Parts: sequence; C-alpha cells; structure tokens
Amino acid sequence: MFLYNLTLQRATGISFAIHGNFSGTKQQEIVVSRGKILELLRPDPNTGKVHTLLTVEVFGVIRSLMAFRLTGGTKDYIVVGSDSGRIVILEYQPSKNMFEKIHQETFGKSGCRRIVPGQFLAVDPKGRAVMISAIEKQKLVYILNRDAAARLTISSPLEAHKANTLVYHVVGVDVGFENPMFACLEMDYEEADNDPTGEAAANTQQTLTFYELDLGLNHVVRKYSEPLEEHGNFLITVPGGSDGPSGVLICSENYITYKNFGDQPDIRCPIPRRRNDLDDPERGMIFVCSATHKTKSMFFFLAQTEQGDIFKITLETDEDMVTEIRLKYFDTVPVAAAMCVLKTGFLFVASEFGNHYLYQIAHLGDDDEEPEFSSAMPLEEGDTFFFQPRPLKNLVLVDELDSLSPILFCQIADLANEDTPQLYVACGRGPRSSLRVLRHGLEVSEMAVSELPGNPNAVWTVRRHIEDEFDAYIIVSFVNATLVLSIGETVEEVTDSGFLGTTPTLSCSLLGDDALVQVYPDGIRHIRADKRVNEWKTPGKKTIVKCAVNQRQVVIALTGGELVYFEMDPSGQLNEYTERKEMSADVVCMSLANVPPGEQRSRFLAVGLVDNTVRIISLDPSDCLQPLSMQALPAQPESLCIVEMGGTEKQDELGERGSIGFLYLNIGLQVLAMSSRSWLSYSYQSRFHLTPLSYETLEFASGFASEQCPEGIVAISTNTLRILALEKLGAVFNQVAFPLQYTPRKFVIHPESNNLIIIETDHNAYTEATKAQRKQQMAEEMVEAAGEDERELAAEMAAAFLNENLPESIFGAPKAGNGQWASVIRVMNPIQGNTLDLVQLEQNEAAFSVAVCRFSNTGEDWYVLVGVAKDLILNPRSVAGGFVYTYKLVNNGEKLEFLHKTPVEEVPAAIAPFQGRVLIGVGKLLRVYDLGKKKLLRKCENKHIANYISGIQTIGHRVIVSDVQESFIWVRYKRNENQLIIFADDTYPRWVTTASLLDYDTVAGADKFGNICVVRLPPNTNDEVDEDPTGNKALWDRGLLNGASQKAEVIMNYHVGETVLSLQKTTLIPGGSESLVYTTLSGGIGILVPFTSHEDHDFFQHVEMHLRSEHPPLCGRDHLSFRSYYFPVKNVIDGDLCEQFNSMEPNKQKNVSEELDRTPPEVSKKLEDIRTRYAF
Repeated sequence: MFLYNLTLQRATGISFAIHGNFSGTKQQEIVVSRGKILELLRPDPNTGKVHTLLTVEVFGVIRSLMAFRLTGGTKDYIVVGSDSGRIVILEYQPSKNMFEKIHQETFGKSGCRRIVPGQFLAVDPKGRAVMISAIEKQKLVYILNRDAAARLTISSPLEAHKANTLVYHVVGVDVGFENPMFACLEMDYEEADNDPTGEAAANTQQTLTFYELDLGLNHVVRKYSEPLEEHGNFLITVPGGSDGPSGVLICSENYITYKNFGDQPDIRCPIPRRRNDLDDPERGMIFVCSATHKTKSMFFFLAQTEQGDIFKITLETDEDMVTEIRLKYFDTVPVAAAMCVLKTGFLFVASEFGNHYLYQIAHLGDDDEEPEFSSAMPLEEGDTFFFQPRPLKNLVLVDELDSLSPILFCQIADLANEDTPQLYVACGRGPRSSLRVLRHGLEVSEMAVSELPGNPNAVWTVRRHIEDEFDAYIIVSFVNATLVLSIGETVEEVTDSGFLGTTPTLSCSLLGDDALVQVYPDGIRHIRADKRVNEWKTPGKKTIVKCAVNQRQVVIALTGGELVYFEMDPSGQLNEYTERKEMSADVVCMSLANVPPGEQRSRFLAVGLVDNTVRIISLDPSDCLQPLSMQALPAQPESLCIVEMGGTEKQDELGERGSIGFLYLNIGLQVLAMSSRSWLSYSYQSRFHLTPLSYETLEFASGFASEQCPEGIVAISTNTLRILALEKLGAVFNQVAFPLQYTPRKFVIHPESNNLIIIETDHNAYTEATKAQRKQQMAEEMVEAAGEDERELAAEMAAAFLNENLPESIFGAPKAGNGQWASVIRVMNPIQGNTLDLVQLEQNEAAFSVAVCRFSNTGEDWYVLVGVAKDLILNPRSVAGGFVYTYKLVNNGEKLEFLHKTPVEEVPAAIAPFQGRVLIGVGKLLRVYDLGKKKLLRKCENKHIANYISGIQTIGHRVIVSDVQESFIWVRYKRNENQLIIFADDTYPRWVTTASLLDYDTVAGADKFGNICVVRLPPNTNDEVDEDPTGNKALWDRGLLNGASQKAEVIMNYHVGETVLSLQKTTLIPGGSESLVYTTLSGGIGILVPFTSHEDHDFFQHVEMHLRSEHPPLCGRDHLSFRSYYFPVKNVIDGDLCEQFNSMEPNKQKNVSEELDRTPPEVSKKLEDIRTRYAF
C-alpha cells in the first residue's frame, strides 16, 4: 500500500507573529508562523480586511521568529530559528511573491534539543546584531551588515556560552548606537545539581544578565548580572538612545519591574486584578504577551494578562531616569499568543485558541474615566490595585480570521443530505469553543441584491476606457429589451449610453481602447468614445444567433451556420473580412481567446456545432477562417471558453452534459462556471483552484469592479441582480459555527435522528451551579464586610455584582484551581445548531468518553453511555474512581432520560458497543458490560493491558485496544468460554491518540508526537489462541518482548508535524475514491490517499526526489529527515512537497519535468488530477 499525503486546509493556529515593511514599501505587513508554515498577511489600510499574500510550508518546526532592519534601511528581513540547527534570514520578494533565503548558517545538530540554539531570538533594535539562544548553555551572536552592493552580510558566530544555565527569555536592549546589548532571564542550576539535600534547589534565584557585543574587539562579554526577587516569565525592551530611557521591563508573577544598570533604582508595580474575581484567590497573575508602539515623540506598551485584559503601560522619566510605571486598563480581548501594533493604527491579535482578530485602535485611552495605577501609589507588600472589566471602548473590531485550532474531534458525514459530506468539527477551548460545520466551497459576501422587472437572461459589465480601474456600466439583457445601469456611488438606470434598449443583447464589451460594441440579433452596434454610432445590419431574413468578441475582433454566426469575421483597423473602424465561412451545421457556441500582449489578434476561434463537435478555426490573415482541428464530443457542447492558464493556452470544453447550463466569465484570473452549484476557477499563490461557491444557483455572471468592491461578480438569479464579493480566496471550506460551553472532547452521531451527542469537559473550571453559589457567597461577604453607614451602598454594589454578566467567550471563564472539573452532555441538531438537551454534571465530574448503542436484551431503544472521572488530579495523578452514566434516548433522539450510574474504580476513557453489549476500558482493565435494572452488569474482563486504555475499535469477534503508550493490542472475544484473549500486538511503543479501522486486519493510528502509522496483522496470524491458566505452555511459548506471541507489521509511517486527534476512512466527494482524513490540533485537515497504479506511484516518487534536491525547504531542515522525525518515513509520498513544483522558478520546473520526460504543464496537471480525484 502506497499513500500520498495532501493538505486540504493548512493549520490555522498561530505560534508567532511579527510585523514590519517586508515588501520594502510603506505598507505594514504581518508575518505569522503556524507551526511548520510561514505566512505573510497584509491588512488593507482602508477596509481593514486581512489578505494573505503568501503561504509557504517549511517542513521544519519554527521555534522563533523576528523582524529586523539594518540601520537606515527601509525593508525588514525575517530571521527564523527552527529545528534545523541553522539560522536562516529571509527576504520577501514582492515581484516574484516568494521568500528568498539570503543566509543560512549552520551551527548545530537538527531537532529540538536542549543545548542547540534556535529556541530564542533577539535582535538589536538598531539592526546591527542578532542573538540566537538555546534553552540551556549555548548562545550565539551574529553581526549583520551590508556590503558595497548594499546586500546583507552576516558574520561568523560569536559565542556567549555558559554551562549549567537555563534561559527563559532573551531580548535586545535598545542602547542607541552604543555597543549592542542583550538581556537574558537565566537560572544557574549548578549548585542545585550538586546538592543532595535539595536546599540549594529551593533557594536558587533567577538572574537578569546583560551580554554586551563589543564591536571593536569583536566578541561578547557578560557585562552584568543581578538576582531577581520574583520569577520572571518574559522581558520587554524599552526604547533607548534618543527615544527613551532604555533598559527592560521584567514581567513576573503579580509584578512588573523596570530595571536598567547604572544608578537607576528598580521601579516595581503590581499587576492590577479584576474586582470581585471568582478566580482562586491564591492564584498569581502574569502578563502573557505584549506589543510596543513607538513614534518620534512618545512610546507605550500594551501588555495582556492571562485573563485577556490589556493594559497600556507608560513610563514617567526625569532626565533619563525612570521615576514611575503607569498602568491603565485598556480593553479585554481573547488571550493572545502574540500581539502586533501596526503603524497604521491596527492591533493584530493572534489568539492562543480560536479565531484571530484585527482591531482598529480608535482611542489611546488617555482622556477617559478609567483610573490609572502607578508604581508611586503607596501599597502594602502583597496588595494590588483593582479594576472593573468592561466591553470594548478603545478598540473596534475590523476583521476576524477564522481559525479551527484546536480541533479536538471531527466526524465526516452527510447529515444534511447535500450529496457532498460535511465535516463536523469540535474545536476551541473553554467558553470560546464551538462546533463547526465545514462544507467545501468559497464563502460569498453579498454586496447588493435588487429585484428586476422581469427574468433577465444575461448580464455584462463594461469599462469606458481600457485603462479604467473600475467598470462604468452594467448591461442586463431581457427577452425583448436591454437595461443599461451606470455604476457610481449607487447603481442607476441611464438612457444616453448609446446602447440600443429595445432589443435583447447577445454580447457587449469594450472594443479597442475606448469604444463599446453591442451585438444583438439584428446587427452589431459600434459606439465610439464621442458617442458616434456605426451599425452593421444582418442581410435579409437572417439573424445573429451566437457571437464571440475580444478587444480587437468580432465573430458572429448567422442562422444556418454562416460565420462573419470583423477586425478592428488602426483607425478604430470595424472591417468585415471579405469572405464568409459556411459551417456544416448550426452553431451552438463559440469563443475567442483574449488578444495576447503585443499582438494584433487572437489566432484561434473555437466553434461548437449541433453535430456534437468542436472545431478550431484559424483567424490568421494567411489562412483566415480555415479549420485547424476538430474534437468530437459525447453530447452537444453547451459553452466554450479559451482561457490562458499558467502561461500556456489550453482549450477548455465544459458543459458537455446537455442538462445543466455552463456559462463562463473571465475576472482577472478568475473564471466562473455555473451548474447546479456555481463553480469558480482562479489562480491563487501559483496554484490553480476550482471551487464551488456556497451560494444559491446563479444563471449568468460577469466580472465587476467598482470603488466599493474592487474584485467582485455581478450575477443574475431568477429575477434578481446580485453584486457579490469573494474575500477568502484560497480557503477550501466555508464554515458555520455553533458556540459551546466547555471544551468539546468527543461526540457521537445518533444514527436515526442524526443528532450529535457531545461531551464537553474543562479542567480548572466551575460548573454553573458552583459559579452561582460562589457569586452569592461573595455578595454576602461584601455586605457583611461593610460598616453600618455603608450597608446600603454595599447592598447596591452586591446586587450590581450579582446582575453583571460579562460574556465568558470574551472575558474568559474563572479559573477554579487544580483538580476542579466541569462537564456537560449536550444533544444538538447539527443542521440548525440548536441544543435539544443539556445535562450538567456535578462539580469535579469530568466526562471522558461517550458511546451510543443498543443492547440485545432491550430491543429497539438507543442508549447513551458517558464515562466520567471523579476528583481527577492530573499531576501527581490520583482519582477517586469513576462512573458510567447510562441515559436512554427518548423523543426521537432529542432527550436524554437518566437511567442509572455505575461506579467503577478508574477512569472509563473508552467505550464501544460490541455484539449487543458494551466494552469499556476502565483504566487498564478491558471489560464487557451488559445493561441491568440498577446498573451495568460486568460480564467479563481482561487485566493484561499495559498502562491505560485510550481507545477501543471492534470488528467481528476482534477488539483492537489502543494503549496510551504501548500502541495497539488485538483481543479476541471467545463467547463460549466468555474470555477476552490477547492474540497479537505491535513492536513499537506508540502514544496513540486516535485510531481508525481500515479492514479486518489493518488499523491506522496517530500518536501524540504527530505521526500517523498503518499497522497490519500478517496473513498467517491465528486468533484462535488459548489462554494458559496452568502456566505449563508458558515456559516455551513466552512470546516476543514479553508481549503477545504474534506481532503486527508496519505498513506505513509518516510524520505530519502536528498532533493528529482524529482519523476517519471516508469519501469526500460524491463518486470519489476512499481516503483517510485526519485533523490536527493546530487546525489542519489533511488526507492520505492510496495510489491506484504503479506508474502513478513511480511518477510521484520521482517528483518528490527531484524536489528534495532542487527545492530544499526554506528553513534549512532536510525534508526526508523531517518526515522521518520519530520513525523512518515508509510508503508515503508528500504531496505538499510535490505541489511546491508550481511555485518553483520556470527554468527549474523545466529541468525537473525534463528529467521526468514531461513538460511543466503536464506535471502540474498530474498534481491537479490526483487532488481532484479524492478531494478538492
């Protein structure tokens, strides 16, 4: 079995975000890393919409990302620290739309290791040096400069190593043009290592260390180091030189401290807390990320706490000495992994989980009522300030980027009866979680919809002049009239355009530079720029049935199949070619290509005839109107379009099915074909896409450009005219999200009603009941704590506190502390997304598994079983037992009726229906239960599974158990002896997260390190083994590696690079072949598809081999070793690498395709074919 890996939707979670002018213009851009992907985004400064300019897979783990620019430069470069053991500097080339690798310097081994640099990057703010550091011991400094040709140069590395030292964070200190300086949060563990009593470990302090790069002596010295009182988690550089006081802000638990060396005293300010917070009062508060904004006259920092509150931090200075830190509550947004303040006044928030946001900073929050906290205000040690969170005031949301990260579970099924299956994805975390329904298609936003007086049959848009940016008219043709609308601030009817309004129209377009042409059944109307009109009338009784027009040519077909050809002469007149051409049958469709740049005419005309043929006719003056070639079709051609794709002219024949109309239009690089769904084909990031629109059926469409909507579509559907815009080009799925309360863990589909039964569980959370109880208790304490005279005021405050309800999806849920769990069981209708039933479990009961099943002794009733852990503490692990709740599904699968709960001794982490009973994995025990009146009855068990059962799959008499760290175990149930007997297992340890059966002997599994494997039992496996209670046989039949005596074989191994949490064998398109679909924690969706022929496999193997050598990954990681991170890659070809063929330079494409005995378009076609055969 050979498989091909394809990514359908790239990961959406963001791990780092940096901003700068990467294209060298004044425009602000953002570079984000999504695990193993680099992406360049550009927010449109006018509309605020974020556009993706470039996405590149780097086939390595991006561990750190920084922007830097040389002193006096205008362009930012990107420094990447990855797992390749190399530092890489990239430059964005806007002309080619690609990242170019300028420098790649190797310094260590590959892989994410403790002492190989790459984890931390720091840049000197003046762009003179960069430091790359490991978690422990090693730090390297590279000096950056420019040579005579203004190219970037990099020095050899200077070492700043210190053994036995752990690094927490590194930043470049802004010292103006003094020697570059770097600040590190470090901890020396040497004493703790050598002290057996453990006292030294308890007393070890974190230090703040400054490293200076002496540019004169060209080496790095450890300038200064001082121990810190609190444990810091990150540093913020304070602007220096002429812009500010320099130094650093240290963010630590409960405090933020300003430090600088010299006589500067430490300035320390506590982090304000929310008033009346339900959080565990012992819990500290830290800042998790920050963004700096600096102009010539001022600077400020925005820092976000782990609850999502953003504070604006400013420093008060007195002649270069900082005297106080001021904090002011700014706004609350979801907790971010990174924030960027852009010069254009936007704040980009890359959320830790869920969607990412772009906000406009409307106010700087200087003049509002919000109290300002200062380090100069007197406070007792351990006290802090309090503030009241509120809805957004200084920020305005302008764009939201959909993100599926994290996907915790996914099932693919056609529950909405749409032919194409939908993906039901449980994603998000805590109160921001959602169930999303993904459908293949492009999201369409309606700009305008207006009703028309009748049912039109066609619509076109035309510009007044070829150089115009926007369209001037929309022309709508009816059965007996033509309506002309002019496009301005609004769209309104005009009568002085020169178009003939009393007749239907066959075609309108721009001819030459500034003339318009209208083709109607009785003739051709040529409207010059000065409104002079020339007409050509049809001879005798004939009428025009079809026409084809481009910038300089008009071809018409008269009744009876006669072709008349016109060409525009240099003076702008339309001249008829002397001869006419009689075709052998009536013309049903025709098409002209656009005039190639620098030429006078298009040389080819395609004509489709009634006799099921398409003919290509030459328009070259030497052999004008002579047939060149012919293609017979199985049905009548419906419409034609000659499109230039990828630089080579191809002939596209579509719509050979006589029933559904296909129409085609060109929009920039976009073509729209309409069938029962409308399809759009467009070229995006050097790949050709053909995607359906998630919208009502359109009958005719045309490109549209105006100021409000620069790239849109104008279309007709029955009697309405619609103006549509496509904002999310490149997206494969459009999604509908339904909010959930806690993190969804798993769900099952009830087979009869198609409803979903979802279990949601959160650690460190309160249930609704406990929350209400805590609020009540706090309100009572408020009233009690008040003195006699303040009682009334306190009662009012308590009432206000009880009534206020800030949405948790924005302000976060209160953190309850370790070992506190909250869970619900939800029954949901997946089409409408409404909750039909919601069962709240008690505090500290955590639901981990769910199954829907029938029991053989109860007939047709459906039951839902939920496995719940009681008082689970994760570390050090302890559990007070568990329960299996049994519910009966009533009301046609809409309500859960509680039957009973069965106590068990460990966590029931897996439940599966099995032969009219259920299998439950209780800790490491595998048990069969049957339904009883008061509880579930235990029928049989097996105690020989190694650690903890994380999943159960069943097929026939076989049970495949996935262990949390020992891969798969095959178990056979013997009905007569009532025994579960292990008969085979795997030779590799795998930390299985999810599994899917492929057939009776084969199982696919994924592990928590991001690998996918397929494991198969050899053909001679015997599952009729006996258990040997006497132990006699065991002496000589001990089995391999103390496990079962039979072992499974590995069919394939592949490293995806993101933790895979769901696998399913399914077909994604109607009539397509089966594939294995996986979803990852970072929000990626991919498929593994089997090759059907050896020659295909051979071809793609060679493509992959050539690309590995000709187009190595951007960050310097070796592709083969990345895909073999944990197990050597076996029998899988990486389609993501193969598809980079399209973004290679043309001469390299040519070399590779010649090696394969093909042409570049043929290779691209093969890549496209395998994709469309299985997916999109």
